[in-house]
Amino acid sequence: MKTLSVTIITLLFLNSYGQTEKSANLPIDSLLTNGRCLPSPFPSPPFPLSDWCGGPVIGEPNSELPDYLMKAIQKASKKTWTKWNNTGIHIFGWVDAGVNGSTSKQANTPQSYDFMPNRPVLDQIVLMIERDPDIAQTKKIDWGFLINGIYGADYRYTTAKGYFSNQLLQHNHIYGWDPTQIYGLLYVPQVAQGMLVKVGRFISPSDIEAQWAPQNYMYSHSLMFTVDPYTYTGVNITIRVHPQFQFELGIHGGNDMAIWSNSAQPNGSFMMRWVAKDNKESVYGGLASIGSGQFKNAHDDLQQLVFVWGHKFNERFHMMTEAYYIWQFNAALGGTAIFGPAIYGQGGGEGPIIPGRSEAIGLVNYFQIFCGPKDYVSVRNDALDDVQGQRTGFATWFTSHTIAWSHHFTDFVLLRPEVRYDHAWNKDGITPYDNGTKKAQFTAAVDLCISF
Repeated sequence: MKTLSVTIITLLFLNSYGQTEKSANLPIDSLLTNGRCLPSPFPSPPFPLSDWCGGPVIGEPNSELPDYLMKAIQKASKKTWTKWNNTGIHIFGWVDAGVNGSTSKQANTPQSYDFMPNRPVLDQIVLMIERDPDIAQTKKIDWGFLINGIYGADYRYTTAKGYFSNQLLQHNHIYGWDPTQIYGLLYVPQVAQGMLVKVGRFISPSDIEAQWAPQNYMYSHSLMFTVDPYTYTGVNITIRVHPQFQFELGIHGGNDMAIWSNSAQPNGSFMMRWVAKDNKESVYGGLASIGSGQFKNAHDDLQQLVFVWGHKFNERFHMMTEAYYIWQFNAALGGTAIFGPAIYGQGGGEGPIIPGRSEAIGLVNYFQIFCGPKDYVSVRNDALDDVQGQRTGFATWFTSHTIAWSHHFTDFVLLRPEVRYDHAWNKDGITPYDNGTKKAQFTAAVDLCISF
């Protein structure tokens, strides 16, 4: 499957290379749709997002959000709706549940998020309360905020030390709740071509994949996404200097921990986003986290250099490729400790310390085929080299190959079946799957996501 995907991508690239040449010499102003932004490269739906990685993109109008819950609030509170509507505050969310069949019997780990084999799972219930500043305009300072939380089995991946984290880190509960994002926003259009300041707890900036079910191409996640940073707490500043280029500067307390936790350490970040004039090419990346990188009080302090390249061949085919190098020092085998009882390949306390530098290399390619306004097919090939075993507990190369179909029954009901094969490559006979008993694993899974 991997060889076939690479062959298809190569042929399409050669056949479509000349398509970007037509706009290469056009002035950028003639390509902007509202005087501020490039046209969206993808239709959403069916795709989870309409733009490349690296958002929010200063200059773009705010995305349309699900309004089913808001319409219900409007109907129930007609007298106060006008005042409410004038605030710009929006409430929405979704419920996502899935089921998988696996050749493993005890655990699917390190696969995620469907880590429990052969059973249905409530993955996530998410409620968002937000106000988006108007980052398309250039005349006035504006503000916003986002508050959201997740309940379900997926809280295990978003949990940060210091935010109700004992549910996972001390007790290893299967289901729990996590306040994943709590931040304020200030938009200042007078700085360069616009500056957006974010303060609080927020999603890590650098991934094709996302923590939220509706924002992913597939139900399951790549191995590299499973073990990289999920959230930071700190300050992140995005500055646009050109319609094709913006950059981010930030400071935070380390991956997946509150700045008041006893593991927090100062880290910086510097990320850049560039897109071609016709919006068929994009590069986003840089240092998502850089600091001392010292494992502290049973918790990771991951350092990450990451890049994402996106390419749109034509209206039917596009792909995204991500690569990262992550490292830290004097860290425990298996990473941040979960002290609760061991279940589904996770828990049981802190692993032995690995002296010196621990490192991992990740690579993933997503290749998408547009099939119609409600459907697309996605092929994912990914690899993770966990050199010392610090991220997964197993020092080996991992690969996985997944094909998925996504179908929107309506704009708010999404079904995503997939099949996946995982394999560990090591001459020493390391067997990471099914609680350390198997070298490979096959799964078939499907999820249903309902937005409101």
